Amino acid sequence: MTDHLQTLISKFRSPETPGSFFLSLEGIEGSGKSTHITLIEEKLKGRGYRVLILREPGGTLFGEKLREAILQSKAPLHPLAECHLFLSSRAQLLEEKILPFLLVPKSVVILDRYIDSTLAYQGEARGLGLETVLTLHQVEPLNLLPHRSYLLDIGLETSLERQEKRGQEKDYFESEKTEFYEKLIRGYRKVADLFSGRVLKIDASVSVETVSEIILKDLTRFIP
Repeated sequence: MTDHLQTLISKFRSPETPGSFFLSLEGIEGSGKSTHITLIEEKLKGRGYRVLILREPGGTLFGEKLREAILQSKAPLHPLAECHLFLSSRAQLLEEKILPFLLVPKSVVILDRYIDSTLAYQGEARGLGLETVLTLHQVEPLNLLPHRSYLLDIGLETSLERQEKRGQEKDYFESEKTEFYEKLIRGYRKVADLFSGRVLKIDASVSVETVSEIILKDLTRFIP
């Protein structure tokens, strides 16, 4: 890790919201994020927590319109344009939904994708570079990180098999070629190494039950 990269990373922080927690789940298509978000939600609600589930891009009226513009685009977007669209959605989501919700004790925000996806997709797979993406996040509130993130790590073959089983029409990113996905997987793994204190990388090619057990056991370290 370069000194500059280390300096950029050191400027990030998690929200100071005693008794409330901010979680994110990351991974390529077919990794199981939606399934495990639901399982975490059920567990936490059973323990008396308020739970808010959000997605990126999206979660607000503004963010959902940006999501539609990105995922339905028929023309390639410039990597920097992609990145700024995601950051715009993220800033609004933090201001409008995440931070106000966390002010109430015993509240948990669970986010489907966050900064780690931007680092993997635009930073690594699109070639902007991790330092560029991290630099763009140095301004409040974009310098806020989840208290814990779970990277559901699967290989390309597993991802393609699971996408095929779903039988859904492919969106802007899902239509990318193999080379893009290989870079994306590499990007996520780099991010997990860079933020090893926050990101737990889990082999998500195994059963749902096994992955869920790992996540829920780990959560007890952060959420009493």
